[in-house]
Amino acid sequence: MRNTFGNIFTLTTFGESHGAAVGGVVDGMPPGIVIDTDFIQSELDRRRPGQSKLTTSRSEADRVELLSGVFEGKSTGCPIGFIVRNTNQRSADYDDMRDIFRPSHADYTYQQKYGIRDHRGGGRSSARITISRCVGGALAKLVLRQHGICITAYTSQVGDVALDADYHRYDLSLVETNDVRCPDEAKARQMEDLIMEVKAAGDTIGGVITCVVTGCPPGVGEPEFGKLNAMLGGAMLSINAAKGFEIGDGFACVTSRGSQQNDIFRSNGDGTVSTVSNHSGGIQGGISNGEDIFFRTAFKPVATILTPQHTVDRQGVDTTFCPHGRHDPCVLPRAVPVVEAMTAMTILDYLMLENIKIED
Repeated sequence: MRNTFGNIFTLTTFGESHGAAVGGVVDGMPPGIVIDTDFIQSELDRRRPGQSKLTTSRSEADRVELLSGVFEGKSTGCPIGFIVRNTNQRSADYDDMRDIFRPSHADYTYQQKYGIRDHRGGGRSSARITISRCVGGALAKLVLRQHGICITAYTSQVGDVALDADYHRYDLSLVETNDVRCPDEAKARQMEDLIMEVKAAGDTIGGVITCVVTGCPPGVGEPEFGKLNAMLGGAMLSINAAKGFEIGDGFACVTSRGSQQNDIFRSNGDGTVSTVSNHSGGIQGGISNGEDIFFRTAFKPVATILTPQHTVDRQGVDTTFCPHGRHDPCVLPRAVPVVEAMTAMTILDYLMLENIKIED
């Protein structure tokens, strides 16, 4: 099982949903970076369960403990090890799932691949493992700050309630002002109402998260099998419940003509070049062009619904799965910081591949 992300800036994760802790090791962190532990914790707080009526009621403080790689408040360049202890497991909720394959979960595929699985909360396949990604992403963000690179993700669609595709229409500073993490107050209320409606029915719902990267310089990315857009797509699709990815105009571009879709270049008068439009989403030929990078990731409805479903057990016998316990009716609000984290690690890793100086 491969558990490491990245090339130079890497994150290796460990742990299970109902184990003693989840954690990771970040390698390749540049030395001399001020480690803002309050900021790292705030990123985890955005992801943690029990933060609103829209999320699971599992109550976890998710306090991060940095174990190595930091001295006198700065990174040393050595690996940064960290853990977040699990304190509110209710493993008994999963006793009756030991031999059942839950619909659309990883139970069957893990069993087939490894011959053994941790049935408690999904074990290694649980979304709780994204804690480690948020810590790695927070560390990456601390480095990217020095380059003026900012990453903002937000919920742009829940079910059939959607924002306009153009992120310029919204004040992204408002993302954290509501529980669903949507920069449009009216749409946010509609999204919250829809989530509560499906929650009351014992069901779940999916949606879309949009992410915008500003300040990324041109020239980041490899032109063949290391295209920056491909790496971002792979990073997003590695997140639990992610099912679709599009960058720039994405699938909508198929209805346009080339004359409408091409991003025309212009001189800025200072020796630099920009584009009049940004249908490409800031990446051309797999390499950043200096414009904003923006993309969307689609997330399916959470697989655990609180209504009986038909399934089979490990012996292939038909049975009924009747779940209980604490589950999210919609993954979107808590997935926003995970999208940002994976984006930050991808961008930083590729900056380092370009040998761009990033030490303090």
